[in-house]
Amino acid sequence: MIDADGYRPNVGIVLLNADGRLFWARRVNRDGWQFPQGGMRSDETPLEAMYRELEEETGLAAHHVEVLAATRGWLRYRLPNRFVRHHQHPTCIGQKQVWFLLRLTGGEDALKLDACEKPEFDLWRWVDFWYPANHVVNFKRQVYERALRQFAPMVESVCSVTIGTCPASAAPQSATG
Repeated sequence: MIDADGYRPNVGIVLLNADGRLFWARRVNRDGWQFPQGGMRSDETPLEAMYRELEEETGLAAHHVEVLAATRGWLRYRLPNRFVRHHQHPTCIGQKQVWFLLRLTGGEDALKLDACEKPEFDLWRWVDFWYPANHVVNFKRQVYERALRQFAPMVESVCSVTIGTCPASAAPQSATG
């Protein structure tokens, strides 16, 4: 499902533990790490898509989490031209996303990356709040920052932690690291 502007509706999931750290997972057979996310079906609401993607990608069900917040409106990112499939119509130029902030209420043992037939992730860990905004693939960074900025006050309140503002994520990193 691609909208008239070329964006695929999608949901993103920021999963929080009691310490204010975030679930960060590595894509199967890739070096890329990211938050769980996935496309919406035409018959789904963003909330329904989020619960489906949560279970498919992490093995967690609705009773393992509490929904704390969702981003206001769609957050968009464009795909680099090399990832755009120009031969497909309609052509998808990027994703428009609703992000959800979830708190893990069950134990970590409920996390099952192989819960579906074709797992998305093969490894996960808990990371500091702003870490993903500085370590996700470049073309997703602005969306990650925007979602995390919206969620930061809620995380500080719920977890009684001080997160502060996003460190200088716009600073370019050298090719060597």
